[in-house]
Amino acid sequence: MRSGDDLEHRFTADSVGRALALVGERWSLLILRETFFGVRRYGEFARNLSIPRPTLSARLKSLVDAEILERVQYSTEPERYEYRLTAAGRDLFPAVVTLMQWGDRHLAGPDGPPIVLRHEDCGEIADTYVACRTCGGDITTDRVTPEPGPAYRAKNATPE
Repeated sequence: MRSGDDLEHRFTADSVGRALALVGERWSLLILRETFFGVRRYGEFARNLSIPRPTLSARLKSLVDAEILERVQYSTEPERYEYRLTAAGRDLFPAVVTLMQWGDRHLAGPDGPPIVLRHEDCGEIADTYVACRTCGGDITTDRVTPEPGPAYRAKNATPE
């Protein structure tokens, strides 16, 4: 085994890098945050975010092209569209909530977080965490080990 082979799988076709290429830009994440809280129309995004319109148009297009949002016509006269989350977009909600809670924990002012999420099932303020779906244990940096996944193993399989 060459030096570094044991870590190569962490840097080859990195999923974090690919995801950040799509949604890691500040405006894209803020647009997603707005969609999670019910914003769908161009004018609402522009108003809520105070985003330059050319930037908003470009970010919405990139999120549609990445199939994170879908552009749906809601009026024919005049022709108007709204932006709705796809399944892939909805799957980003836990990541954005985790980022929000990190900001609340480490960057909030003395008055606390500006937004809290009330869990509709139990009525309490939600305090999410990342857990193993199999055993329910916490997923933390000291309780997981990165190892080569199927894509890395397939790429590096030796021909028979």
